[in-house]
Amino acid sequence: MTDATTENAPFAFVRKETLPQEPAPLSVAGPLAWIRTNLFSSPLNIILTLLCVWLVVDTVPGMIRFYFLDAVWTGTNRDACLADKVGRPVGACWAYIADRTQYFIYGSYPVSERWRVNIVFVMFALGVVWLLWNKMPLKKVGAFFFFVIMPASAFILLLGGERAVSFLRFLILVTFALAVLYLVLSFVPGLMKFWIGEGQLAVEEAMPVWQRFYRPKRLILISLVVFGLLAVLADKVGLPRVDTGLWGGMTVTFLISAVGIVFSLPLGVLLALGRRSKLPAIQLLSVIFIEFVRGVPLITVLFMANTMLPLFVPQEWSPDRLLRPLIGVALFAAAYMAEVVRGGLQAMPKGQYEGAMSLGLGYWQMMRLIILPQALRIVIPGIVNTFIGLFKDTTLVTIVGIFDFLRTIEATLIDPTWATPTTRSTGYAFAAIFYFLCCWGMSRYSIAVEKRLAAGQKR
Repeated sequence: MTDATTENAPFAFVRKETLPQEPAPLSVAGPLAWIRTNLFSSPLNIILTLLCVWLVVDTVPGMIRFYFLDAVWTGTNRDACLADKVGRPVGACWAYIADRTQYFIYGSYPVSERWRVNIVFVMFALGVVWLLWNKMPLKKVGAFFFFVIMPASAFILLLGGERAVSFLRFLILVTFALAVLYLVLSFVPGLMKFWIGEGQLAVEEAMPVWQRFYRPKRLILISLVVFGLLAVLADKVGLPRVDTGLWGGMTVTFLISAVGIVFSLPLGVLLALGRRSKLPAIQLLSVIFIEFVRGVPLITVLFMANTMLPLFVPQEWSPDRLLRPLIGVALFAAAYMAEVVRGGLQAMPKGQYEGAMSLGLGYWQMMRLIILPQALRIVIPGIVNTFIGLFKDTTLVTIVGIFDFLRTIEATLIDPTWATPTTRSTGYAFAAIFYFLCCWGMSRYSIAVEKRLAAGQKR
């Protein structure tokens, strides 16, 4: 058939443009399809959906009315939250929360010294953002700040007294000695060869002297700056001792949680490696510790830490009443963390171990560079789940007389200044919001880390 015949054919038609894509039918895509698939796909799902709708309709309007519409937001005493005083139905007494916020944050910490707690909070927030935000530079410096500088500074600021000031002077002396040693090693080529090695020496020697002088170790520099500022504060303002019995509120909750999280992960890794060790003594000790700690409740561990630890040391060296639960919580969490890490180690294929050994890596190099990074990535959900449980379990320290955040709320409930029928429900609602936001934040961050680390595994 010729082109002319094709063009003159009465029924010949060839479309030259592409039609726009048609939307999917509503029966297979869109909100109605999602509702049909997920909520009304079977008789059982229909019953459960209707039951959930009934619960929401029955409870949510009352909660909104109690906690928001009828709530009292301002006031100076209980009269603002009593229905017979204000002449209307009264819901949540948020004025009580606003009036006691300082106590919920600091506990009985002296008002004139609470600026020290604020500095610790700022340093803690800076360290957390520095480590957790992926775009922050100098991660090694941030890790040194969070795990070394911040704990030492928090001890000096929160406790104060002559012992803390003496500890600060010791830290400044050690840091200054390291700085002098670094400068000496940097300007003497023979010593510099020992300090940085042969390969980097040629690069360093090619630099001008002034440029080498302005390349001190960042860790030494940040230590000098932070400890120097603390020394100025101690000299100008003074750091009187604040006994740990006066600490309380969110300060103690964050302190116990941070110490437990920071120490439980490395201890858990060591215990997991010990349990898988081929050395019978190390394996036996690791198994005994893990099974013993996991076989008793946390309350028992706290009681043992509070009553048994002072028996193993002289009276003058007896651990502080706050240090005892800190040790107990860290050891308890480490036992559970060990089993989580061991699960990740067992999930590693044997070929990973064989490949690492074929490269000539020793045991610790193999674990640090090959095995542990992959194993920890696998068990991120379990690690974060342990951290969340640890954060919520900090409320149990009230058993041994520590005033954590929840205990400070309970202490204010018996205050006659705010004794109303709605005070208790308001206080516990505020505690629930606090714990939910903290746990939800940790959960969301772990999900983001999982997605980022699993990006290279997707096919």
